[in-house]
Amino acid sequence: MLTNKIFLKKTKKGSILKIVREHYLRDDISCGSECCETCTHDSKGAKLLSKPENNSVIVNTPHYIIPDSNVVFHQIDVLEDAAIQNLIILQTVLEEVKHRSAPAYKRLKDILANPAKHSYSFANEFNKDTYIERAPGEKANDRNDRAIREAGLWYQKHLSCTGITTTVVLVTNDADNRAKANLKGLTAFTIQEYIKSLKDNGSLLDKLAHVGTSMVVEKDKVQFPEHLSLAEIQKGIRTGKYLQGTFLASRENYLEANVSVHNQEKMVFLQGHANLNRAVNDDVVAIEMLPEPEWSCPSSLMLEEIEEKPDDADIEAEDAAVKRKRVPRELRQPTGRVVGIIKRNWRQYCGILQPSAVKEATRHLFMPAERRIPKIRIETRQARDLGSQRIVVAIDSWPRNSRYPQGHFVRKLGNIGDKDTENEVLLLEHDVPHCSFSEQVLSFLPKMPWTITDEDLKHRTDLRHVTICSVDPPGCTDIDDALHCRDLPNGNLEVGVHIADVSHFIRPGNALDREAASRGTTVYLVDKRIDMVPELLSSNLCSLICDVDRFAFTVIWEMTQTADIVKTSFMKSVIQSRASLTYGEAQMIIDDPKRNDEIARSLRGLNRLAKIMKQRRIDKGALTLASPEIRFHIDSETHDPIDVQAKQLLDTNSMVEEFMLLANIATAQKIQEEFPNCAVLRRHPSPPVSNFEPLMKAALSKGFKMNVSRGKDLADSLETATIPDDPYFNTMLRIMTTRCMMQAVYFCSGMIPESDFLHYGLATEIYTHFTSPIRRYSDILVHRLLAVSIGADSSYPDLLDKHRTQIVCNNLNYRHKMAQYAGRASVNLHTHLFFKNRSVDEEGYILFVRKNAVQVLIPKYGLEATLYLNSEKSKKGPPFIFNEEENTQACAGVTLKVFDRIIVQISIDRSNVQHLKLRIQLVEPVRSTNVLKA
Repeated sequence: MLTNKIFLKKTKKGSILKIVREHYLRDDISCGSECCETCTHDSKGAKLLSKPENNSVIVNTPHYIIPDSNVVFHQIDVLEDAAIQNLIILQTVLEEVKHRSAPAYKRLKDILANPAKHSYSFANEFNKDTYIERAPGEKANDRNDRAIREAGLWYQKHLSCTGITTTVVLVTNDADNRAKANLKGLTAFTIQEYIKSLKDNGSLLDKLAHVGTSMVVEKDKVQFPEHLSLAEIQKGIRTGKYLQGTFLASRENYLEANVSVHNQEKMVFLQGHANLNRAVNDDVVAIEMLPEPEWSCPSSLMLEEIEEKPDDADIEAEDAAVKRKRVPRELRQPTGRVVGIIKRNWRQYCGILQPSAVKEATRHLFMPAERRIPKIRIETRQARDLGSQRIVVAIDSWPRNSRYPQGHFVRKLGNIGDKDTENEVLLLEHDVPHCSFSEQVLSFLPKMPWTITDEDLKHRTDLRHVTICSVDPPGCTDIDDALHCRDLPNGNLEVGVHIADVSHFIRPGNALDREAASRGTTVYLVDKRIDMVPELLSSNLCSLICDVDRFAFTVIWEMTQTADIVKTSFMKSVIQSRASLTYGEAQMIIDDPKRNDEIARSLRGLNRLAKIMKQRRIDKGALTLASPEIRFHIDSETHDPIDVQAKQLLDTNSMVEEFMLLANIATAQKIQEEFPNCAVLRRHPSPPVSNFEPLMKAALSKGFKMNVSRGKDLADSLETATIPDDPYFNTMLRIMTTRCMMQAVYFCSGMIPESDFLHYGLATEIYTHFTSPIRRYSDILVHRLLAVSIGADSSYPDLLDKHRTQIVCNNLNYRHKMAQYAGRASVNLHTHLFFKNRSVDEEGYILFVRKNAVQVLIPKYGLEATLYLNSEKSKKGPPFIFNEEENTQACAGVTLKVFDRIIVQISIDRSNVQHLKLRIQLVEPVRSTNVLKA
């Protein structure tokens, strides 16, 4: 059966186009029920059980559940629960959810794909008995509600013809939809009514989202200004009255935030409950600028919200504690207030329950693991059980008269402090995909045993006779790169960088490729690795392990003895590495005068060239920055950390880095030359001068003036800023400089001007990532582009689509950033585990001085912690006095300044057994050495 869909479309010129589309209706679409013998089911069989279990006290017969779009959208956590089965998801609902939320749509598709859920997607829009036309003047939502009712009535009639008692129940919170359904004889309930009617519904009740309802009682005081409507916001943005940007909450003070406004270098500062106005980190907000006399600046207070406060507490008094009465003009920052929310970017949050002080209460506060997220009020009847658990919670709404957003419990993760649970928390919090690879993905792996064939060798350069070796950290099994250096007859050197040819095994567009693109990067935690590609590739077939033949993508240079490049060649190759070395082993070979074999000569040649190349980069303006990195020694049985030490950087670290940089730059130049509009490159934007203000102020306190006008000037300033009797001072400056940098990002060359390709930190005009395809998807794309450019592989449409490539790059930037944060969180977790039963005195350096605290860097543990001064726990003597002008803290003749060395005691604060935190303490100052000692 054929019908027509008619659309009216307005063109840019204002004319109206009438669009007619053919819409085919069928009479052979299965209902999906096992009890139906009329329908012809597909090869996988029916999904809906013939006798669904009935646990409801308000529905007398076995039944299937038809949820409407809003129930799916808002109550997806309930629908995902194992107790909810036999769902009929109508095509109308599926398409509306897909249009409104990609994450909710994916979760809904996962429900349908789960055999244990016995759920079915019914194509009601293509069934001749359930398809309906939109009536004249009928709203789209009303038409969809009617389509859902019609499909429900068809199911009811269709199933009754089978002679069994199974029926359908429409679940909708729309009162009008329920009323019309009941008039037609279709059973309908709200989601709350239906869930409450189920036996043993305790955990399901906790998962109900509070949409359109409030946990706050009527008498509670209105706390926040009302948000403007979207229409008012859009009008204000057009006229310039309001600005649109991303809300970025402060980690240091819960009453402060910044808004990153599009196309505006300087962020807009927000301060106080009323001006933050219920925005949550990462929300897209509309802000209104305050008059300039009302502009403020960040408070020097480090402020965490620890105690629960009632909804009628005076927020104005709290705001007054952080707002300065008179802010000098030179300290003022552009300041605004949130007037509306354009887009909520809420997600599910991990954390712990802060049980109510009232016995048998059901309302409790949830404390997120992420400090930038406010506490969330939830209702649960499982508080006694959840008190010792890490749990997941979702936000539902944030009413004006509620101090906290309100949400609902989603699920338990495990016991607080359990290592596996805490690892799960950090992976979820940083959105790291870590589920096992699906059977569909694994089906695209090579069949074992895998061998290199004669046909393979016809298309590759055979380099198995060349003495090649790899140099990596200890324990590395995903070996991406290997190198060689040998003399040429003309007196020059041949230098090769050989990179794992991952793109040979991962072909464009298949399930394995899509999974790798989605994951974006391998994530390295202290005790585990979350692979981007399955282990058969990452640790075996792609890994350039020694003494086996492997496919590689090779860059070979002819170089002079002074590291000048004479010629560059790219090729697909077959190699056999002679040795898989650690940095330490390679350094020992270089330093051993008794070693003069081919591997030793190759490494010495590489090392000598690398030193020349590094000096040239530094002379050109490349930055040498610093960050405290540590390595844990893990107990082989308990897997807990038993020792920790700072990572030692050897000449061989720098040697490998220099040749990887050289290969990346050479590849970038090649693919940009061949594909000027679709090359995958990496840029590092120049930081605005305002980013360097904390660095310049700190350096000036020691008498050094930092020139930040160009990268070369900054590099020179860092090189000369040294204090002979304080060798760590320069390292501290370089750590501070690292924090002033912008994030380096992947991009498609056709999307921005060539003048913006610069990599600021490396002082190179063009750059990409080519050397780590086992652990970075960006490198796989670069390999494909390079292979096409040298005629080693064929192209495909998506590779040459700059818009599609940029979308992939955006995901890679996000995944790369989250992987970095997850790695740091893993170090932090293991630091907590290390100090679980320890208390040690250790040397630290002051990074920042605040009004009530100092930020301390403890190099040995790569740890940055807050040392609170004058707190109730630390108050044992005279108080510290904060001098804002000089940015110091003084007490009993001892003054604390930025860069000062102090001794602190590190331990675990056990005052709250539910939430153990790392604590550093300062006790008696030792005046004679000007060192504060714990």
